[in-house]
Amino acid sequence: MKVFSAGTWAPFISFLASLALWQAAVRLTHVPPYLVPGPIAIAQAFWADASGLLRALVATLSVTFAALLAAVILGVALACGMAASRWAKAAIEPWAVILQVTPVVAIAPLIIVWIGDPFTAMVVCATVVAFFPVFSNTVSGLAATPRELLDLFRLNGASPMQEILLLRLPAALPYFLAGLRVSGGLALVGAVVAEFVTGAGGVASGLAFRILEAGYRLQVPRMFAALALLSAAGLAINAILSLLTRRLLARST
Repeated sequence: MKVFSAGTWAPFISFLASLALWQAAVRLTHVPPYLVPGPIAIAQAFWADASGLLRALVATLSVTFAALLAAVILGVALACGMAASRWAKAAIEPWAVILQVTPVVAIAPLIIVWIGDPFTAMVVCATVVAFFPVFSNTVSGLAATPRELLDLFRLNGASPMQEILLLRLPAALPYFLAGLRVSGGLALVGAVVAEFVTGAGGVASGLAFRILEAGYRLQVPRMFAALALLSAAGLAINAILSLLTRRLLARST
């Protein structure tokens, strides 16, 4: 029995080969580190400020996961409301579309001014970005419930709430999980965008502020180190949500 398949090793081999080619290209072309640092310079910059960068990563992830939780609660609740009532659907759908098409960069300063508390404001901004995939996929899943099962529930006198909780939501689980994976990455993006706004206003918090600070000081390797941490966080979030999806769908089958 093979413990590691080719699909397991391929990403690591590709990643290591890319790093080696990057380092070789930087060395051969003599590109200065303040323009394009090599992987070795980035690693050295990370180790020089590992504690600060890791604290910033924790701050960014706290905003990310708080926003993802808020997006899940809000998205599922509004999707269930739309499934339960046509009036609710007509009232909710336009606002959901408005949230989707409104650039968070444009409204983030307003949200920060209105709310006042930096952490809460950043969570709200990230929730705006992460909300729509969970909402729209859950709406699609609730609407895709087999008609014959709906007729069976109604024939047995099930209430609308029982219909949603016992039939529609379990049937919509694959759709919800697909939206959750998308929202996980978007929550991280929204947290970084919100941190850029608050960081530009002088509030030191997460990795986005570290990137701004390194850019102002022309510490490009340190900037790349923060970007690498963000990329690693995004990969970790995607891997965790993918594992959660497989486990939940395996139990539901």
